[in-house]
Amino acid sequence: MDGLAASLAGRLGQACLVALVIGIASFAMMHALPGDAAFRIAAGRYGYDVTDAAAAAAVRAELGLDRPLAAQLLDWLGSLARFDLGRSTVSGTPVAEEIGVQLMHSLLLAFAAILLSLVIAAPLGIAAALRPGGIFDRAALGVSTLLRATPAFITGVVLMLVLAVWAGVAPVAGHGTTDTLLLPALTLALGLAAVSNRVVRDAVVEVTDSDQYAFALAKGLRRRTALTRHVLRNAAIPVIAYIGVQLVFLIEGVVIIEALFAWPGIGHALVHAIFARDIPMVQGTALALGLMFVALNFAIDLACRLIDPRDAAA
Repeated sequence: MDGLAASLAGRLGQACLVALVIGIASFAMMHALPGDAAFRIAAGRYGYDVTDAAAAAAVRAELGLDRPLAAQLLDWLGSLARFDLGRSTVSGTPVAEEIGVQLMHSLLLAFAAILLSLVIAAPLGIAAALRPGGIFDRAALGVSTLLRATPAFITGVVLMLVLAVWAGVAPVAGHGTTDTLLLPALTLALGLAAVSNRVVRDAVVEVTDSDQYAFALAKGLRRRTALTRHVLRNAAIPVIAYIGVQLVFLIEGVVIIEALFAWPGIGHALVHAIFARDIPMVQGTALALGLMFVALNFAIDLACRLIDPRDAAA
């Protein structure tokens, strides 16, 4: 229990440091971009065809963009200390509200992709591990290599043609209903399963080659019983660690898939915020992603500690 409390305190300190570093870095990078930020914000509000120097000047005065950068940064840090991320300079809505909606869409897509990848990868990895070097193992490796080498957008287009256009089992794009989740989640899941089935395979092979597994068989346990009692729990630890890392990258890096399937996630929104020079949105989104990375790392550590038989025995 003391170890858990110390780990939690360490993660809270890490979260505070992450918030400070990300806030300063994103603020500095946004202001380092070339061009007039006030003009880009005005164009995001009113459109490029009706934006002129007067509109940019009005936005600059309204948002205080003509003040010293240090004063603007201190204002944002002060608001952050009050758990206030401010308002979008383009839409005017609270940043926390927009991030909440976008993040929920990205989390839904990421968790669906992770679940589908496990459904695909776990049985394939276990089957390959039971006969390492066999025909099935080599075939699984070949398919995994092919899927991993294929860009995600090509996989997405192929799934669009096969499942949406030809079979008609799912819409091509959109969001809001369950069937719209199938294609983007499956696109991501295939890429994840291409690697995670090999992670499962290697973890299971490592355990089945151990003295613990050999002793379980020597005691007279059936192969299936030894597999479920001794192999799966030990093999789950590296798999969970890998899945946790992939979940973070999914949430942060699925911009192409979100754009391809018109999915309103946080990655897609971040790109638009950068183009529009929506500094509060960029800072708030980067902060949310950084803190989520810390939280997921803590959750992964906790899950591995609960699953590890050595910790359970202690």
